[in-house]
Amino acid sequence: MKKTFLVLLTAAVFTGSYAQSDDSKKRSTADVALSAIGGFSGALSYQQLYGIGKAKRFKVGWGVRLTSFVGKNRDYITAPARLTSGETGPQVLFVENILSNLDTLKLPRSQTNALNLVIHLEYSFRKIDAGFNIDAIGVTFGGKQTGTFLAKSTDSRLSGTQQSAQPTVFNLLLVSDNDLGSLNSELYARYWFSKKAGVRLGASFQFTEYTSSQKLTFENDRFRNKILMPFIALSIRL
Repeated sequence: MKKTFLVLLTAAVFTGSYAQSDDSKKRSTADVALSAIGGFSGALSYQQLYGIGKAKRFKVGWGVRLTSFVGKNRDYITAPARLTSGETGPQVLFVENILSNLDTLKLPRSQTNALNLVIHLEYSFRKIDAGFNIDAIGVTFGGKQTGTFLAKSTDSRLSGTQQSAQPTVFNLLLVSDNDLGSLNSELYARYWFSKKAGVRLGASFQFTEYTSSQKLTFENDRFRNKILMPFIALSIRL
């Protein structure tokens, strides 16, 4: 979502500058979130939000998040948009996948640790917040894993072989399958049960990505797993 990313990032910078010059309300928060079902994920984050307008109910901001994902028997599918849809750019959102291009790397165990800068949008109703955030850019680290490569093409000599892979190092938000690496996004509601502490509930949509040690079918070495998980989080005002 390259254009969207640039728009949101520019909005965060300019509204942040406006908020400080206009003495608008600024809120800093630390957060720990736990996600489950289909895998397990823990996320530690810091965010800084700036209120906009008279009531300061709408907030835009930035943050830093460390997301650790652990999964068992996950299927990692061909990642690059040029293969999944035959297109690159924003139009991939409207193009059907080319199923014959979608190979699978089956990993009995996966574990990624993604450290990313995050874009935040939030609206407040007294003690309740509703918001959305998404990772923008960062790095991922984790150990090497070995899994079974299954090619869609029946004449591939590599199908059924054991292949090693490591988490893709560089993360970047572009659009859908154009994205690179491991990225987390959340849609949530938060209730502040005190002036300092609140609880968040929502859904976490995570991309985790591995790069194989050698080029496989279609000269591809990137494979992605997508998972939607419910989460619960504790937020602390700083």
